[in-house]
Amino acid sequence: MADNKFVYFFGNEETEGKNSMKDLLGGKGANLAEMANLGIPVPPGFTITTEVCLLYLEKGVYPEEVIDQINKAIIKLEKATGKKFGDNENPLLLSVRSGARVSMPGMMDTVLNLGLNDDTVTALSKKTGNERFAYDSYRRFLTMFGDVVLDIEHEKFESALSAKKKNLGVELDTDLNAAALNELAEEFKGIIRKETGNDFPQDPREQLQMAIDAVFNSWNNQRAITYRRLNNIPGEWGTAVNVQSMVYGNMGETSGTGVAFTRDPATGDKRFFGEYLMNAQGEDVVAGIRTPEPISTLRDNMPDAYAQLEEIYMKLEDHFKDMQDIEFTIEEGRLYMLQTRTGKRTAAAALKIAVEMVNEGLIDKRTAVTRVSPEQIDRLLHPTIDSQAEYEVVATGLPASPGAAVGKVVFTAEHAEEMAKANEKVILVRTETSPEDIGGMDAAQGILTVRGGMTSHAAVVARGMGKPCVAGCGSVNIDMASCSFSVCDVTINEGDYVTIDGSTGGLILGEVELVTPGVSGELDTLLAWADEVREMGVRTNADTPHDAQVARDFGAEGIGLCRTEHMFFGEDRIPAVREMILAEDTETRKAALEKLLPMQKEDFIGIFKVMEGFPVTIRLLDPPLHEFLPKHDEIAEKLASLETEGASESEIERIHKILERVESMEETNPMLGHRGCRLGITYPEIYAMQVKAIIEAACELKAGGMDIVPEIMIPLISHVNELSSTKKDLVEVAESVMTEKGCKLEYMVGTMIELPRAALTADKIAQEAEFFSFGTNDLTQTTFGFSRDDAGKFLPFYIENSILPGDPFAVLDQEGVGELVKIGIEKGRSTRPDIKIGICGEHGGEPSSVKFGYNIGLNYVSCSPFRVPIARLAAAQAVIEKQDN
Repeated sequence: MADNKFVYFFGNEETEGKNSMKDLLGGKGANLAEMANLGIPVPPGFTITTEVCLLYLEKGVYPEEVIDQINKAIIKLEKATGKKFGDNENPLLLSVRSGARVSMPGMMDTVLNLGLNDDTVTALSKKTGNERFAYDSYRRFLTMFGDVVLDIEHEKFESALSAKKKNLGVELDTDLNAAALNELAEEFKGIIRKETGNDFPQDPREQLQMAIDAVFNSWNNQRAITYRRLNNIPGEWGTAVNVQSMVYGNMGETSGTGVAFTRDPATGDKRFFGEYLMNAQGEDVVAGIRTPEPISTLRDNMPDAYAQLEEIYMKLEDHFKDMQDIEFTIEEGRLYMLQTRTGKRTAAAALKIAVEMVNEGLIDKRTAVTRVSPEQIDRLLHPTIDSQAEYEVVATGLPASPGAAVGKVVFTAEHAEEMAKANEKVILVRTETSPEDIGGMDAAQGILTVRGGMTSHAAVVARGMGKPCVAGCGSVNIDMASCSFSVCDVTINEGDYVTIDGSTGGLILGEVELVTPGVSGELDTLLAWADEVREMGVRTNADTPHDAQVARDFGAEGIGLCRTEHMFFGEDRIPAVREMILAEDTETRKAALEKLLPMQKEDFIGIFKVMEGFPVTIRLLDPPLHEFLPKHDEIAEKLASLETEGASESEIERIHKILERVESMEETNPMLGHRGCRLGITYPEIYAMQVKAIIEAACELKAGGMDIVPEIMIPLISHVNELSSTKKDLVEVAESVMTEKGCKLEYMVGTMIELPRAALTADKIAQEAEFFSFGTNDLTQTTFGFSRDDAGKFLPFYIENSILPGDPFAVLDQEGVGELVKIGIEKGRSTRPDIKIGICGEHGGEPSSVKFGYNIGLNYVSCSPFRVPIARLAAAQAVIEKQDN
């Protein structure tokens, strides 16, 4: 490793990195280098690469070259700043921050003011002529070092700070004088001694190495692991460490610090948006400890610094061609940029920014399509408060992340996760959130905080998650002892329902009706651009004309799965269905089916009308017949009741026959039992009635001038003989109906590939099937041997313990189930090269599964109506990703 470079310097003409090196330098380090290259004022520093993180986490030690390169970088840094690390006259102080390839706000650790000790704090005081600033920095450093590096509970330091303020009768940290801060520093060193059994380390080089170790180790802390899991960030990436010379926003009223966005991250409006604090360090803004000022007021307070900041943010957005999230510090009137990164934004903001940047000429349509994630489209369709609903807002905070949510109040992240596992919807209520709350924030429907601004941890993380958030709702008073909070003389207990509106900042008692918006405006525009790019069709799974219309409004290009069994459960139909099931001979069964025929036909007419000109794939009856009968225990109970009450013998006999029929149809494993094509083979009259209804409906509409494209799908085929036998009978019915109606109709007969054997023998099945639709729900069940209904008892454990990377019913298992799909496609097309193939399981609307489908050659995916926009965008992005690779 003698030639390996592990440390990269930035901040002057010697800057060694650039923006394209994110994999090696992390996002923060690469962008710091890029800003330095652009001539933007950046405090100099150096980045220790992600490679070092992985080596350290694997071996527990560093290669010798790393320590040597760090020492050389410190010498460079001393030269660049004119200060000396550990010096007792002009000390160089450092910040040590993490920096992964992608932004993980607050998930890993930071240490500021490193290099302070009992000697350098005195030197800093003398050098700056500001004793209060020096001891304020020292007590901050001791807190962060104790918390992050020595793993001492942060609350122990906070309690001492609160006690000091209370004793002195002051409210704010800034009200503490130098003597009080000096006393606090001594108390904090005492806490460190008590908790660790050792004195606080006075050697700055030892402090630095311990801090670097801690930041690397924080890559595997629980909150970082949870965040990676929620955002699909690989654990093998690691984090870089950025060591940077400190600049100070806490040197008095000519100094300050802030966080800003080049556009509004909540709405996407083109306006400079952010907050700052005078006489503060950056953590004060992010943590929400003090209420910050809006960035616009900086123009009045420090016009020169604001003008420079305005010029820089415009330059950064123009350079990176995207909305930027920036951090800055003003030290005695001089501006420094500490960070720039692609800003996290709400789904609505992402959409607006993408479309407007195309209109502004900053990016092209193709780039815009990649700027909005399919998950953000999903969030865009999340509920808002019904405009017709009547409600009273009892408190108002900041509208930190839009959307509305209803749920039961909980006060801890742990409780939120427990309630969510029990399928309870909750609102997480906190004084302020911290990175440790990430799991509970994910589990909650929304977040309400008492403190914090628009750039607080709660706001930033909620926006990234697409969760509604109301922050800084100061009129809420939490009483953890009684598990309640009060507002306007009203007490709300844990478990009570509240509604929050993250678009207005409103807190509402009780449950309010929510509505889901449709596709319009900018979303329509972006999806139209996506449609120009994508090559794979997007259909919907719909069983009613209403669902079909919703899907068409969302841009569906047909129906990939119409489940006919859903049509059998109506109150006006179930008696005829049960009559058919209970029939003791074919003729009686046919008579019952004749009652169902006009009902089924009317269903198909409604769906065909909505989908005129587009294909409609209709799956013939799939579930076992006993699902349409009353439950065994219910019938047995009713029979016993009739016998006790002395009902008529004929009624008792009727119920007794139903009970006998239910008992005769009971199966040990219904999922693998008498269902699908097996029903069509043993009771061909059922499928005959359905095909007759389909073809009659299509012929009648075609006679009226409509273009109807029916596709008849036979489910649960495992052997080609099942398909050939069933298809032969169905074609005879279809041809007979067309002859009778005097109608020539183009239709197709195909099958669902949902069993491993079907995928493995797809070449033979394609001799009969004109199309395949992979039913990935059942294919996942039969490949894994998991029951969807029962896997919930152990799947969470599997995922938490990394036995499986995720829920295979939510995200397609590409390695196993996906391999079967690939085999099925290849074999099917070896027999019938032009065979049309799609997916109609729920995976058809999951972005990574959609992209996988495109890459293996599917013609279309089919998903639930509200996931159609997601699939449209994912299908387009799959094309772009393939072209770019």
